[in-house]
Amino acid sequence: MRLASLYSGGKDSTFSLYLAEQMGHEVPYIVNIVPEHDESWIFHVPNLDVVPLMAESMGKEVVTARTVGSEEGDMEGLRRALEGLDVDGIVTGAVWSDYQWDRINMVCGDLGLKVICPLWRKDQDLVVEEMIRAGVRAIIIGCYAEGLGQEWLGREIDMEAVRELRLLREKYGISVMGEGGEYESLTIDSPLHSAPLEILSSEVQWSRGSGTMKVTSARLRPGPSA
Repeated sequence: MRLASLYSGGKDSTFSLYLAEQMGHEVPYIVNIVPEHDESWIFHVPNLDVVPLMAESMGKEVVTARTVGSEEGDMEGLRRALEGLDVDGIVTGAVWSDYQWDRINMVCGDLGLKVICPLWRKDQDLVVEEMIRAGVRAIIIGCYAEGLGQEWLGREIDMEAVRELRLLREKYGISVMGEGGEYESLTIDSPLHSAPLEILSSEVQWSRGSGTMKVTSARLRPGPSA
């Protein structure tokens, strides 16, 4: 099928896009929903302004829709982004959120589009390990749960990080995939990328035990011939 990817720049949307293409689907578009006030009921929010760089690296066309950040606004933004595209369906990185699943299916049902969700209801421990082995590299750019201190910001989600996240799960009950909103991620490289994302500068906003790493400057890392 010909699909559009609901793409936030996080690890789950990257891995789902990769798996969809491995299944044989064609994915020429990535759809980026951008709220006006850094808040969204349905979609990942931090560092959406680097998504065009990722799209360039992956050879995809970006379709951006602005929303007011409300539930209805998010759904209407998604509808506007999808209704003019020449696609049969979408691929999404949803894992466990029934709320997100229901809203996305509602919009796609109205438009007659299929929803492909390669990670849906999969074992989170297996998913995160398969993602790392597949070559998806992502860093943590938002920490919102007990046990995830400021030192986690900018840290790559590798096997050692997963081991530590599992220890935190035993103590605090967090999701190793961040599915409870415990953390947000940003992809820096994957098998789909022709060049990795290089973060040149960033700033940390931290308050009352949680915070975000905002990328202020980034580029695609030049290759040896550049």
